[in-house]
Amino acid sequence: MRKHLLIAAIALLATGLCAQAQGRRGLKINEVMVQNDSNVVDDYGQRVGWIEIFNSTYAPLEISSVFLTTDSANKKMYPVPLGDVLTEIPTRQHVIFWADGKPSRGTFHTSFVLVPGQDNWIGIYDADGKTLIDEVVVPASLPAGHTYARKSDGVGSGPDAWEVRSGSEGQYITPSSANIIRDTNSKVDMFKEKDKSGLGLTVMAMCIVFSALLLLSCCFYLINRIGAHISKLNKMHAQGKSIHETPREERPDHDSGEEIAAIVMALHEHLNAHDQEQTVLTINKVKRAYSPWSSKIYNMRELPHR
Repeated sequence: MRKHLLIAAIALLATGLCAQAQGRRGLKINEVMVQNDSNVVDDYGQRVGWIEIFNSTYAPLEISSVFLTTDSANKKMYPVPLGDVLTEIPTRQHVIFWADGKPSRGTFHTSFVLVPGQDNWIGIYDADGKTLIDEVVVPASLPAGHTYARKSDGVGSGPDAWEVRSGSEGQYITPSSANIIRDTNSKVDMFKEKDKSGLGLTVMAMCIVFSALLLLSCCFYLINRIGAHISKLNKMHAQGKSIHETPREERPDHDSGEEIAAIVMALHEHLNAHDQEQTVLTINKVKRAYSPWSSKIYNMRELPHR
């Protein structure tokens, strides 16, 4: 028995590790700034190069066991440390790593730097130090203050999926946020154009509400019918009858209100439930025991005897 439990535990652990490894395949290098002269500052107030990592999956990802590197020959250049709660990236969210070569400053400060004026290859390796999750080559021609970013968060591969951004209108630099900034909602705009008065939206909302209420009523009705049927079966079983052998007109019906009230009163009288209810205050008269200390015949002052 213990052997089977151990095998099952090992199988569950292996399944969890495989699922976690598959999830980390969703990590994407999303935006990179090599030379930061006027952009966002780190938690020490310094402007340094940075790398934005994006969780493209629809589940949180723990990245404390992956490696960041700028050298394919040294795949374990910077291991993301364990023990930091911030290394769990929420669903479809971003995290910034500062390429300042000062890992002693914290979890998100790498042991390498990005060098301006040359191609910077950046890779993410899985916990085994061998499996490449994502990579990008930042061109040497990237100007200072510009970023090399994906056109859409985590989408595509190869140079065609990337673009140089200057920070001007239409080419926003977006550290720790989506690369595409949407200021409108296409569905809302469509409703506004097609249904200017809002009547269609109102009718649709009311239909959804009433349909939900109707469905809820049907569910309650079915539950009541099922409960009544089970109660009838229990009664017939208690009487030693079979539902298939008993005519329909002789089958016991559900309890009436009078029967339920009689049962409740009988239980009340039998169990004396009143004194056990927590919401009912019962006051019982308690006789005081005689004590000479409270007797009036013993006073500190005694009247003179004649």
